[in-house]
Amino acid sequence: YFAGAPCGACARCDPGFGGPRTGPVQVASVIILPIPSSEALARELLLAALEDLSQEQLKRFRHKLRDAPLEGRSIPWGRLENSDPVDLVDKLTQFYGSEPAVDVTRKILKKADARDVAMRLKEQQLQRLGPSSAVLSVSEYKKKYREHVLLQHAKVKERNARSVKINKRFTKLLIAPGSGAVEDELLGRSEEPEPERARRSDTHTFNRLFRGDDQGLRPLTVVLQGPAGIGKTMAAKKILYDWASGKLYHGQVDFAFFMPCGELLERPGTRSLADLILDQCPDRKAPVRQMLAHPQRLLFILDGADELPAVVAPEAAPCTDPFEATSGLRVLSGLLSQELLPLARLLVTTRNVASGRLQGRLCSPQCAEVRGFSDKDKKKYFFKFFQDERKAERAYRFVKENETLFALCFVPFVCWIVCTVLQQQLELGRDLSRTSKTTTSVYLLFIASMLKSAGANGPRVQGELRTLCRLAREGILKHQAQFSENEIERLKLQGSQVQALFLSKKELLGVLEKEVTYQFVDQSFQEFLAALSYLLEAEGAPGAPGGGVQMLLNSDLELRGYLALTTRFLFGLLSAERIRDIERHFGCVVPPRVKQDTLRWVQGQGHPKVAPVGADKKDELEDTEEAEEEEEDLDFGLELLYCLYETQEDAFVRQALGSLPEMVLERIRFTRMDLEVLSYCVQCCPPGQALRLVNCGLVEAKQKKKKSLVKRLTGSQNTTKQTPVSLLRPLCEAMTAQQCGLSILILSHCKLPDTVCRDLSEALKVAPALKELGLLQNRLTEAGLRLLCEGLAWPKCQVQTLRVQLPSLQEAIQYLVIVLQQSRALTTLDLSGCQLLGYMVSCLCSALKYPTCCLKTLSLTSVELSDVSLRELQAVKTSKPDLTILHSKL
Repeated sequence: YFAGAPCGACARCDPGFGGPRTGPVQVASVIILPIPSSEALARELLLAALEDLSQEQLKRFRHKLRDAPLEGRSIPWGRLENSDPVDLVDKLTQFYGSEPAVDVTRKILKKADARDVAMRLKEQQLQRLGPSSAVLSVSEYKKKYREHVLLQHAKVKERNARSVKINKRFTKLLIAPGSGAVEDELLGRSEEPEPERARRSDTHTFNRLFRGDDQGLRPLTVVLQGPAGIGKTMAAKKILYDWASGKLYHGQVDFAFFMPCGELLERPGTRSLADLILDQCPDRKAPVRQMLAHPQRLLFILDGADELPAVVAPEAAPCTDPFEATSGLRVLSGLLSQELLPLARLLVTTRNVASGRLQGRLCSPQCAEVRGFSDKDKKKYFFKFFQDERKAERAYRFVKENETLFALCFVPFVCWIVCTVLQQQLELGRDLSRTSKTTTSVYLLFIASMLKSAGANGPRVQGELRTLCRLAREGILKHQAQFSENEIERLKLQGSQVQALFLSKKELLGVLEKEVTYQFVDQSFQEFLAALSYLLEAEGAPGAPGGGVQMLLNSDLELRGYLALTTRFLFGLLSAERIRDIERHFGCVVPPRVKQDTLRWVQGQGHPKVAPVGADKKDELEDTEEAEEEEEDLDFGLELLYCLYETQEDAFVRQALGSLPEMVLERIRFTRMDLEVLSYCVQCCPPGQALRLVNCGLVEAKQKKKKSLVKRLTGSQNTTKQTPVSLLRPLCEAMTAQQCGLSILILSHCKLPDTVCRDLSEALKVAPALKELGLLQNRLTEAGLRLLCEGLAWPKCQVQTLRVQLPSLQEAIQYLVIVLQQSRALTTLDLSGCQLLGYMVSCLCSALKYPTCCLKTLSLTSVELSDVSLRELQAVKTSKPDLTILHSKL
């Protein structure tokens, strides 16, 4: 401060200060010099060293510096040539960072035969910057950190607490291009592009995750999405381990950090991103500032981003300062939105149910879908689990005989449950349930197996399991996955059989001592046990956490996505067979009201939402549009069908769908499991049901297969392009079931390759209830049109109403004419909105006059017709009085 300038009184300026003063204090002449920053000191040391060089030494220094790369990059010679010491200091600090530049300069000085200057620089560096700066440069610390990651993540804990090497346990998964929204490209090319293949999760595939697009732009955010238990966390840890091994992102990523979102959200207190980075380093001497100075060289792996709340409060705005001590939510939100370190790379894992709402937080993400195990991978997992080849072979053949259960094993966690149950039962000769068609039934089978093995301790284990279910439910409703040691002791679960089997122990470094926490072996198990708790106690029983199923099902939109899997498990447990299993194993009576309330909730989703009386119309539109989008995704979309599929109770599903006259699925790229779910629900449709698929992808991404050694050596002679696989076949087969009541099928803005048209055509021939088909703005080849019309013209086809809007209608006319001439059922043809040229109208008129044509109504609303075409249609109308032609000029 300058002499005479007032300053606020404080104990630091005045040791005798005893309390607040009422006025300013006059301070004597004091000059406070600013302490130079480490960057300023480094620049000062560099300049002093370079000015000590002779012109010849400086020249040699510049030449040697040209050959000192950093991760494959060097300072261009054009920027070094003729540079004086001041220019060199600027270039060194910009390229390497201030303190690392001192280390680089020392090494180059030695190579330039200026060892005396290098020694003086090292002495000054130790004196003025401290010993750590000479040792902990970023380039040197990177090697130390990689070694630490390899040591920390070389082994993973299995769910039975056994530690195994990650390379030994990791079984490759299938990873396909993301199943985000399907593009609506009506003006694009007419043929279906072949989908990119699903690839095995090996080093090559992981390296492709951050691959650039056709324009060379690399994504900074990659989202790995997939259902619970599919192996996203294991894949993320394998990526971290492979990076530390030098197999991934070589020359692109200096430091990679693994951040479990759920754990960070539940951690009390405040911490900065820099603190979180230090927590993962081998010591507290990590050059964090230098790391963060080059964010483009950092990779953050955010595991379980679906844990983040759907709606963020204003006070939890994204953090923008990596050194600000704040909540875990703000740090994660800052990283996801790229407001914090916008140049850093992000690898985000999330469940499919949360991927939609997560999109709003992310900046231009590239999505990849984790599809789990292929059939070959399942076999490899069995052999890795059992380790004994004979037992593994017996177990694998045992499960493969159960087709539905074997299909479910594409989820690694389900594989683990099945293997664990088999390990207990195989020697006893007990068979797995032949009704294990759903994830719920497999999880319940695991519980039943555990209770059976308890023997005389069965009643005690039952009680412990009930308590554990209550804990799971409390945690789910509170968005809590970590439980303290005190909570486990309070519930008398410490050291119990269920604690050892279902909970994993984790030790965290606290301020004074280690903090011990527990979490469920898999989050999906916590959600399953939470759902089971609703059936193990009467509705509204004293002490029941969170009330009954109505509170679960009617939760607000923020929680509904988070509770989706719990809700799905609840439906699965409500089938008559599952209820009998629960009552037998737990010795209780499941309240009938649980199932009744759940059915009423489904039936209520078909009723329109009523706005509050007196609400402003503008506000009403704004408020309801967003809510309707959210609710449509969950109430009328694929998630509700998954819930119904879990029940595997036809009568219940038929009764539930009766209140939903139309199922609408929009902008979905179907997986095999999605179609399995949809097909089951369609098979259970009550009469009059409608299904509308809008802008959906119906072609499967094929698995990339390696050629055999013989084929690679001899070269494959078969150059024929493989036909894309039709995903619609299960749905088409379901439509032909005698109990299927599906009456209306609308395919709008979908891409229908010939394989789909072939399957749909076969279904049209024999579907017992289908009365209306809509083909609206779909991509069809001429061969596809021919196949569809062949099915429509089939004698036993029941379709009475055909609605057509096709860009290629010119090609369709000749086939529609055949349908009109041969179909005995078609009575209504709707071509509204189409473009009909003169010759096309003439073809239609000729078909309408055909003696076997049964058409009663031809709708041409909004179709522009020439005078000649109008006269032709009028003539047909006159000759066939029973035919109604709908057009404004007729």
